[in-house]
Amino acid sequence: MSHIPPDGGPSPFDRETPVARETPAERADRNLIELLQELRVVQTGVQIVFAFLLGVAFTSQFPHLDTFERTTYVVTLLLTVVASAVLATPVALHRGLFHRGAKVRIVALSAQLAETGLVFLALALNGAVLLLMDVVLGRTAAVTVTAATLVMFTGLWFVLPRALRRPAA
Repeated sequence: MSHIPPDGGPSPFDRETPVARETPAERADRNLIELLQELRVVQTGVQIVFAFLLGVAFTSQFPHLDTFERTTYVVTLLLTVVASAVLATPVALHRGLFHRGAKVRIVALSAQLAETGLVFLALALNGAVLLLMDVVLGRTAAVTVTAATLVMFTGLWFVLPRALRRPAA
């Protein structure tokens, strides 16, 4: 069942259409709530990758990793830490600036931080793919698979949303 009106107008489910009688402060509240909910979902992914990477260092196979694999491991672990820090910053901003009349600024900066955090998360996930595929399939296959997943993340997380944005009126 499609939610696109027959006349091609905006869908009632389109969150970008202005809500009737919504003040700028109410809009900022709604946008912040939606953004924080999105970040909760993404942060779970970061935590899973980080937990996996922590466990890897304590396996019996870890000492057998070559220099490339160890470097990939360290870089991926650090990318995960950066992704976690950047994606949690909107929460810290909200807590630090709560009730100070800065909600519109918090929302704008938090949206930028969320996008930056997604970049680091995509890189971390691809680093994990590279490490695992290198161990399981070998270097050439690992680079090929990782290139494909990097293209997938780029397309789904960054290109698609930009392509679907409406032109400014």
